Amino acid sequence: MIITRRAFTAALSLTGLAALVGFSPLRLIPDALAQSAADVAKPQSLPDMALGPADAKVTIVEYASMTCPHCAAFNEQVFPKIKSEYIDTGKIRYIFREFPLDIKAAAGSMLSRCIANGDANKYFAVTDLLFRSQSDWVMKNTTESLTRIGKQAGLSQQQVEDCLKDQSLLDKIAADQKYASEVLKVDSTPTFFINGEKIKGEASIEEFEKRINPLLKS
Repeated sequence: MIITRRAFTAALSLTGLAALVGFSPLRLIPDALAQSAADVAKPQSLPDMALGPADAKVTIVEYASMTCPHCAAFNEQVFPKIKSEYIDTGKIRYIFREFPLDIKAAAGSMLSRCIANGDANKYFAVTDLLFRSQSDWVMKNTTESLTRIGKQAGLSQQQVEDCLKDQSLLDKIAADQKYASEVLKVDSTPTFFINGEKIKGEASIEEFEKRINPLLKS
């Protein structure tokens, strides 16, 4: 399914979203190839936004949707513990990839990319802000809310508008989601890969520790 500019623009208002309930930028494709650690590791259309050393023994890849409440809960309750225990200490590399479940999620991801402009630390900070204010910008007028967030982060009105009209960026996000659907069989958010091993759903810090620690010792 191709994301059209008309559908995207309409969905940025609460009224427009009502006509797109359940809409995903790309339908999931069945009978896909099984994923491997190599398939997960390589970025596709967009460069990876990552924290931690590139040569870390353990790499975690998270696929998330900016409008997913489970993703927001993980971001608030579990990710800070992973960051302090493993990322800040240089033990693992953590990669965040966009898997928008609706058009508003795609818009939020686009704004994060535009504000960060390739800076991973800034990207994670904006993504954290969007997750923490999810109920505000998702349930209210999305364009106005994202514009306000963009301005707070230093973008001008025109820069925010240009960002949310960037068809090339939208196409790349959609292409990466297609790859995740086809090759990695991602079909829900959040989905994690720890050195290629898939974990579906909002896992606890204990679950991550159980999987990460043996890999660090190996």
